[in-house]
Amino acid sequence: HPGAVAHFITHYKQYPPNVNRVYSYFECRRRKDAQFNEVVFFGLQYLLKKYLTGPVITEEKIQEAKVFYQLHFKQAVFDEEGWRQVLEKHDGRLPIRIKAVPEGKIIPRGNVLFTVENTDPDFFWLTNYIETMLVQMWYPITVATISREFKKILAKHLKATSGSLEGLDFKLHDFGYRGVSSQESAALGGAAHLVNFCSTDTVAGLLMAQRYYSCPMAGFSIPAAEHSTIISWGRSREKEAFERLLDQFPSGPVSVVSDSYDIFKACKYIWGDKLKERVMERSEDSALVIRPDSGDPAETLIEVIKILEECFGSSLNSVGYKVLPSYLRIIQGDGIDLNDEGWSAENVFFGCGSALLQKLNRDTLHCAFKCSYVESNGKGMDVYKQPVTDPSKGSKRGRLSLRRNSDGFIETVERGVGKPEEDLLVTVFENGTILQEYSLDDIRKNARLWEEDLAPVQHNSNEPKPLELHHKHIMNGVH
Repeated sequence: HPGAVAHFITHYKQYPPNVNRVYSYFECRRRKDAQFNEVVFFGLQYLLKKYLTGPVITEEKIQEAKVFYQLHFKQAVFDEEGWRQVLEKHDGRLPIRIKAVPEGKIIPRGNVLFTVENTDPDFFWLTNYIETMLVQMWYPITVATISREFKKILAKHLKATSGSLEGLDFKLHDFGYRGVSSQESAALGGAAHLVNFCSTDTVAGLLMAQRYYSCPMAGFSIPAAEHSTIISWGRSREKEAFERLLDQFPSGPVSVVSDSYDIFKACKYIWGDKLKERVMERSEDSALVIRPDSGDPAETLIEVIKILEECFGSSLNSVGYKVLPSYLRIIQGDGIDLNDEGWSAENVFFGCGSALLQKLNRDTLHCAFKCSYVESNGKGMDVYKQPVTDPSKGSKRGRLSLRRNSDGFIETVERGVGKPEEDLLVTVFENGTILQEYSLDDIRKNARLWEEDLAPVQHNSNEPKPLELHHKHIMNGVH
């Protein structure tokens, strides 16, 4: 049965005698020096549907695992009888209950995100057996969170330099497919980005949103050149390569990488002179999107934008920032601060690759899964860890619930004293069946930016921010 670390196979022998319930929870631990103070909960529905739903235990799998673990451990530690009981007593369905935050919700660090417990006292060992698979939730949660942090930054700049948030959902394009470690990572990470944006080249993420989150088409892209399609014309025919793209894609935007040889000359002499009329006859809906792809991102972008202004002119928008003509835009692969030079963020689309999907790990948000409650002979006991060598690794105690307190802050209630009617955790899985499903539309609504997200960034505050303000404060209405 994949999804378990090898030594988990031996855990059933290690619990105290007479244990009949094990209850564990997942959180993104709070750290004083944390870069991110809140997280987007996303991805559990995929894991449940793909790996845990329905009759997942068969006699064939039990036999296969028995042989496998005998070879692996060189001794008989595989609990063949325990698994056969799951097969016979529960038709191969896992007697487990999972309660979780609704997907897309924004939760301050240090709160419970989901809980796992066995529903049949004979199978207390199952709770932490599935830990390995469930802790992989760190990945979609982290990508969705970082993508939303990018969105906050882009929203602030767009609002400040254009007066509105129009087009925000298309501002950050996911180019990360080739930079991740597997197809499944591309699918999960790509879908996590689509919680916040509608712009992607990661097809695996679109398929996941379609198959597991009932969204027919979650993201969009435009025709675009890459270096091979430009340099295959030869160095002396870059103009012909560019012109071919304009001919082939007369309507709709087209992105053209322009740094194969000399980005500045390409902008000044090809786009800004030889092909100038061809560029100017395009419309706002069919913009030419020029892509610099090398050099210092900030310096190159500013120089490119100045060259384009010399050739094509610019105008001031309603808040006094400069805008290139509507048929001309730039796409940049790295984050930039344009405000200093008086340019509006309207001029630029941003792309993100492995910084979004790969340059992160389980400790980016300190994701952890810990046991907090056990029952022996029907008597409950709150349990926890509290390592003397690292207090930040202390864990929560007892049965947990998540609530919004009277000040509007979200907090975890420990030791089983939470009121069920206040609990924000929803039972999503029980005994092999999914009880609650979310569509990508639901998730996007939950993850929307709020007005306070556009306030100037405060890096020092350890206090989690109040989560949801009144509905009139919802900012981005494009989804």
